[in-house]
Amino acid sequence: MANQKKEEVYRSKISRTRGDKVFDAVCAVMMVALCLIVAYPIWFVIIASFSDPYYITTGEVLFAPKGVSLNAYKLLLQRSDVWIGYRNSIFYTVVGTCLNMIVTLPAAYALSRKELAGRRWIMLYFTFTMFFNGGMIPTYMLVRDLKLVNTPWALLLPTILNVFNLIIARTFFESTIPDAMIEAATIDGASNAKTFFSIVLPLSPAIIAVLILYYGLAHWNSYFNAMIYISDQSLQTLQVIIKNIMAAIDVTTTDGLSPEVIAERIKTKELVKYAVVVVSTVPALTIFPFVQKYFVKGVMVGAIKG
Repeated sequence: MANQKKEEVYRSKISRTRGDKVFDAVCAVMMVALCLIVAYPIWFVIIASFSDPYYITTGEVLFAPKGVSLNAYKLLLQRSDVWIGYRNSIFYTVVGTCLNMIVTLPAAYALSRKELAGRRWIMLYFTFTMFFNGGMIPTYMLVRDLKLVNTPWALLLPTILNVFNLIIARTFFESTIPDAMIEAATIDGASNAKTFFSIVLPLSPAIIAVLILYYGLAHWNSYFNAMIYISDQSLQTLQVIIKNIMAAIDVTTTDGLSPEVIAERIKTKELVKYAVVVVSTVPALTIFPFVQKYFVKGVMVGAIKG
């Protein structure tokens, strides 16, 4: 058997023509070029955050930092409101994602079962909300009447379910979990809850990782709801606090300012704007490698089939 496999591999190598090799080489070059195109903006932001603003504005920072300085990070990290924003954003992301998973996974599993009465109408109801909603003002009035304004729940409860993620999870359960396995568990006396927690979830790490990534990034990058519903600075997210910091050093209004002050503001803004990108994206860049191996599988199975 081993000799046969070796012979098949040897024949496959021999059968490759020069055109095949050229095609593979061109594809490899194109993939490397695309990777560089995607990676360079991220690399530039990182090196610019460590560079002197003078070299950035003159275009001398291209592939490596110049005039290396940590002043931007010192300016940001010495502010107490930045750490408050970090704390709040981490809280909203962790708690919000947990709530999302608690709601999305059971709902998706229930909707994936063909024996659920009226599941098509229920799914149609969920899908309808993807395209039609009450709008910003009615939503604010609802949140206000529920007395959620200026509380963490204003950022957690209105976004507790994303229908797109629900559809991905439902399709994953339909196409991946064998019906025979569910039937066998039912025959053995397992309830729906026991089947879900003991059989379905252990077989679904791919879609769980994808949903955690989707929901987590959505919570981490969210800022609009925080601007509308939260006025207490001790509850604000990191993104809103960073926006306020950048607005405080903006130079669009120069009335009554001396040239020295204007120049200092321009330098400070150039110094900070790249650092805030790094500071706000580090958690997302840290988490992604841990779920990346499940990401493609979960998205493809959940999005293409069904």
